[in-house]
Amino acid sequence: MSQVRHRNGNAESSGAARAARNSTNVRSRHALLRAFLALSQAISTRLTARWAESLFFRPPRPRPSKTPLPPGAQRLDVRVGSGPLAVWSWGSGPAVYLVHGWGGRSEHLGAFVAPLVARGFRVIAVDGPAHGASAGRLSSGPEIGRALAAVVARTAPAYGVVAHSLGAAAVAFAMREGLRVDRLVFVGAPADPLDWVQAFARQLGLSPRVQDELRRRSERRLRADWDDLPLVPLRGLEGPPPLLVVHDRDDREVRFADAGTIVGAWPGARLLETSGLGHQRVLRDPAVVASVSAFLSMASGRSGWADAAKSSPATDDECAHGRAAGPSPCEACALEAELFTPALRRHVPAAVTAWR
Repeated sequence: MSQVRHRNGNAESSGAARAARNSTNVRSRHALLRAFLALSQAISTRLTARWAESLFFRPPRPRPSKTPLPPGAQRLDVRVGSGPLAVWSWGSGPAVYLVHGWGGRSEHLGAFVAPLVARGFRVIAVDGPAHGASAGRLSSGPEIGRALAAVVARTAPAYGVVAHSLGAAAVAFAMREGLRVDRLVFVGAPADPLDWVQAFARQLGLSPRVQDELRRRSERRLRADWDDLPLVPLRGLEGPPPLLVVHDRDDREVRFADAGTIVGAWPGARLLETSGLGHQRVLRDPAVVASVSAFLSMASGRSGWADAAKSSPATDDECAHGRAAGPSPCEACALEAELFTPALRRHVPAAVTAWR
């Protein structure tokens, strides 16, 4: 036993040493890059902005996913301006699209596939440009949004979208350009992704002139105005679809306060607040996955709810979806009560803190 503890202790010490060395290496590279850009700014604003654009819009290599994509997917390839996109499809029925965040890939949302297919949806996962198995070198919110719109146009209308982090802003951008979605889920979404531009500029010591040139260059290349990127205010999103915002209080990448900002600006939006899951584990939590699946099922029409509601108005003897009232409500009403009625919140899985 003592030998086992000794070896484990050495392994832990070795791991801590490697982490310390990696941190030191990152700081050293950052200092060198900052010094290089400081020198280049004194020589050429345009050249520095060009280098900064290449750095900012190049996605990092994603970490291996702990939840691989389920088997049985149909692989699709959709071509866009940056090259072929990697797209996977499961099941049949109304289409729900999975959109990853910056530096992510489809596997990061793999936990949603089986539960949604079981509820009668076709699930379509997309690797954005320069992400995962898709082609490209640079990427951005507008490019991810347009890629999603291209996939929707060539596969199936978007009943629902589950989008993580920057993917949420990408979806909102695509909707401003005409993408139609009936129901949305945003997980760990930033209210204003331009905050990351400011943080990037501060970290590298970019001057206001370089930042202005960076904006001009990127707007010209992307054919998009930076003012159209924030989720809030809801510019160009008249009558937006129902939205569920999922955000963890311990998210270190996107402020929890952003969830309240989005919900406050989005008519009828609902907040699912969690704790202890951070920015990534929230995508794999069974309680979150179950709640998101239930939210998307509420108006899918898979059980005739939408048709029943359209066919005749509810009476005193019917529920809100046109079903006869009684001791056993229709499934839609039961889900509504379970998830959104304050008196019944104790039935929501333990990982969920509150519905608001």
